[in-house]
Order: sequence, then C-alpha cells, then structure tokens
Amino acid sequence: MEQMVINAKIRKETGKKVAKALRASGRIPAVAYNEKGESTMLDIDAAEFSKAWRSVTPTTLIKLVIEGQEYQAYIQDTEYDIITDKNLHADFHIVSGQKPVVARLKIHYSGTPTGVLKGGFLVKHVPDVKIKALPADMPQTIVADISKVEIGQKYTVKDLGLSDKLTILSNPNDLVVTIAPPRK
Repeated sequence: MEQMVINAKIRKETGKKVAKALRASGRIPAVAYNEKGESTMLDIDAAEFSKAWRSVTPTTLIKLVIEGQEYQAYIQDTEYDIITDKNLHADFHIVSGQKPVVARLKIHYSGTPTGVLKGGFLVKHVPDVKIKALPADMPQTIVADISKVEIGQKYTVKDLGLSDKLTILSNPNDLVVTIAPPRK
C-alpha cells in the first residue's frame, strides 16, 4: 500500500476565532508531537486529512510534510463532528523510527472454523493484542486464520504467528477463540 502524505503549514495563532477561520477556508488546526513530547502547531487541508484518516489504522505510518520537511508520523487522535461529518482537529505523533512503539491492535478473523462447520459454536475471547515494535515493523492489522480450529480446540495469542520483529506484551497463552461443542 502506498504511504499517505499529508501536507502541513506551521501556524502561529491560536484560539477559537483562528480555528473557525481555518475551518471556513477548508483547513483544520492540528498539532504534531515528537518523541520528546514537544509540540508544533500546524494547519492542514481538511479534505486531504479526511481522505487519509478514513483509510488508515492507528498503526499506519503516514508521511507528514511540514513546509517541505518530511516526517514519519501516526495519526494519534482527531476531533470529529458526527453531525457535519467533518474533522475539526488532528493530533500527530512524529516518530524517529529508532525507538519502539507500543500498540494495542484488534484481532481480525479469517476463515470459517472446521468445528463450526461440524455444528460447534465459535467463542471469541480476547479482542486485541498488545505489541511492541519499531514503527517500520508495526503491522497495520493482525489477522487470525481460524479455519483449522476444531470442536474443543483452543486458538491462543501465540498461535497468531506474528513476526519475530514484534514483542508480544499480551499473555501468549490468552485465548483468542475456542469452539464449543454443539448443544444437545
């Protein structure tokens, strides 16, 4: 997948009037934080941000271009107005790529378990996994192939088959799914 690019300008003024004027001109206020916790106030194009925001996960690295200078960043947070369907504010987390980051990723399932095809019931346990990795090695999603799970079998976090470049912070013996026997 091609890396998303968001262009930004440094802004000096703050306040409600400035933010309202920015939004009226098709831009939104934003803040970029680096790994030291220092912040830079920005303004970004609302349409460009919305396009990127709707197609990335919390662990997708984007290219944040601040007045010609390129940075690797995550979209950390956004203020979104559900009524107008518009983003009102954005926060970015700029990473150097040298320091590991910690993330909690939701587990997505693929396949229909063999045990379910034989009449068993799929029981989901932990919904996500906490991992630590360098930003370049961080997966965007975690997919569990549960197609071979039989009735009475357990599928655990260690069965996810994650890369050696990741450190799993969740308990490797935590259950992801089990197949309960059919009711009689």
